[in-house]
Amino acid sequence: MVFAVTFSIKNYAILDRYLTWLHYNIFIEKIIMKHKVISLLLAMVLGTFAFAQQQQPKNIILDTDIGPDYDDVGAMAILHALADKGECRILATIASNQYSSIAPVLSVLNTYFKRPGIPIGVVRGKAVNIPCSQKWDSLIVTRYPHRIKNNDEAENATTLYRRILAAQPDQSVTIVTIGFMTNMANLLQSKPDKVSPLNGVALVKKKVKLLVSMAACFNQEMGKFKEFNVEKDSVSSKTTFDNWPSPIIFSGFEIGEKIHTGLPITKDKSITHSPVKDVFQKSIPLDPNDAKGRMSWDETAVLVAVRGYERYFDVVKVKGKMICNSDGSNLWDKTGSRDRYLVLKMPIPEIEAVLNTLIMHQPKAN
Repeated sequence: MVFAVTFSIKNYAILDRYLTWLHYNIFIEKIIMKHKVISLLLAMVLGTFAFAQQQQPKNIILDTDIGPDYDDVGAMAILHALADKGECRILATIASNQYSSIAPVLSVLNTYFKRPGIPIGVVRGKAVNIPCSQKWDSLIVTRYPHRIKNNDEAENATTLYRRILAAQPDQSVTIVTIGFMTNMANLLQSKPDKVSPLNGVALVKKKVKLLVSMAACFNQEMGKFKEFNVEKDSVSSKTTFDNWPSPIIFSGFEIGEKIHTGLPITKDKSITHSPVKDVFQKSIPLDPNDAKGRMSWDETAVLVAVRGYERYFDVVKVKGKMICNSDGSNLWDKTGSRDRYLVLKMPIPEIEAVLNTLIMHQPKAN
């Protein structure tokens, strides 16, 4: 059976318009789909790039007075733990204190964490010389291997700073100070040399993205209280904080005073032959104030230098500038814009757990 369909000219015109509309919409859908795919791919590429940027390890120089207090040991353990996690690269460990075994102490800790080649510097010339009153320095220097046997084998701190900074990409270095400001002042006052035609201020401005400093006091005692790191070389502190050309985040005395660490590592029987454990185990019983663990001034500064403050702390709402007085006390200039200081945010037991976990980190196996 054959069926015949007869269309009028009008019917054909309608059918032609319909087919034209159909083809047009199919074409538009294809364009839209193609743009969606391109947008999705672009978003994935940009997201991957942003993630990669976030995952780039921080370039860290640690400046420490390690010895008069042992929270520096906890800070170094945290720094090496974060380096093992790929979160930072330790460019150098530099001493702002001149007592006789400070370079060997730094060498012991770097060697224990499988980084014996990290450059070590010691301040030269006029500087603070405060020994380790609790004698844990001789304990670990005697017990553990180390490449550098005395301070003379370490580099001049200022020379090392200039060499390291000159070799880094612009705006890529974070310096964290957990001691006196002598090296910072010497660096700022340094002259052009064979590693860089820039003077100290220009070199810092070009290479240093951020200074994180365990220094000063920002509570109700501000203006009267003389924080140890600032006061012991107040001339260098004033030179540094008056002239430092890059942003500064301060972890003030009032932050670390409330946070206690170190007890868990002393009680962990699985950790053996550890200079970090030895220091806490020897030192905690010597001070009744440390019954809950040592106050954690330096550990907070290192944590923020590597991971940023956002997860753990707030900062003062409006930027300002730390004003260093000649006697080692400090004030806050609200009209400034360079500096911020930490404010507690995370509950103290939680941040203590974060710090203790990092302090108990064991070095990677060979």
